[in-house]
Amino acid sequence: MVILKFALILILVTFVGLIYMGIARKVIARIQNRYGPPFYQPILDVLKLLGKKGNMATHGVMHALGPVIALTGIATTLMFLPLGKSTPLFSFNGDLFVVLYLLVVAPLGMALGSTEASNPNASIGIARGLSLMLGYEFIFFLSVLPVFYHFKTTSILKIVQMQSALPKWNLFPYALSAIGALFALQGMLGEKPFDQIIAPHEIASGPMVEYGGKYLGILQLYHAIGIIVETGLFVDIFLGATTIWWFFAGTFIMFMIAIIIETVMPRFRVEQVIKFYWKLPLAFAVLGVIQVLIWR
Repeated sequence: MVILKFALILILVTFVGLIYMGIARKVIARIQNRYGPPFYQPILDVLKLLGKKGNMATHGVMHALGPVIALTGIATTLMFLPLGKSTPLFSFNGDLFVVLYLLVVAPLGMALGSTEASNPNASIGIARGLSLMLGYEFIFFLSVLPVFYHFKTTSILKIVQMQSALPKWNLFPYALSAIGALFALQGMLGEKPFDQIIAPHEIASGPMVEYGGKYLGILQLYHAIGIIVETGLFVDIFLGATTIWWFFAGTFIMFMIAIIIETVMPRFRVEQVIKFYWKLPLAFAVLGVIQVLIWR
């Protein structure tokens, strides 16, 4: 039953994530006064990529395993994420640290696979990604820390269950921390101005430059699940995802906010990203920690 439940959740989240990707392309196109592809285009793209036959171009065993590690890492993270107040497959006091750890596994899997391609664009993209993680990972952890400190638990499910409907969301008493987490979320999603890892016009999609066919299809699935996991973590902590319907509605709203910002913002240079994260977002995160210490 556990395996069946996980399979159903994985299929649901993957499907919703692909729809989000399609809607995002549509929104960007309309903002740019274009029509854009249909919202279900990512589903067709993934089916086409996974359906390709014959030998796929690969540069070694690790190059082929990279997308698999990335997909496995993000899928495993999903097992600890509450979809509303329903108990996830795994839940215990301390699962926040497991989730934050697993969120790093997927990019590291991409790093291991892409560097074996010996393509300078892939290596540049991975170097940028690891540098970017120094910014948003610490900021996000510091931003959610006040919430867990206040409730005296590090269980994501308990945080969700302790919240109720609007206006008793953690978003309001911990507004400073939520703003810091929003900055971090934009980087976690890889949207502008923090899309230096991919940067199609600079490094030809970076880590994905040598991937095609089934490998690229797996990476598309990884991105689709990652959208729900990363935005869902914010929704669970700050927006009180009391039902599965509000969970997906909240993830959609957060992703659309990120997409609108992506559309109107230029891309930062790599050195600008680190300096930016360690200034304004860090200030909000630190102020949030000071706030909860004063309220104690």
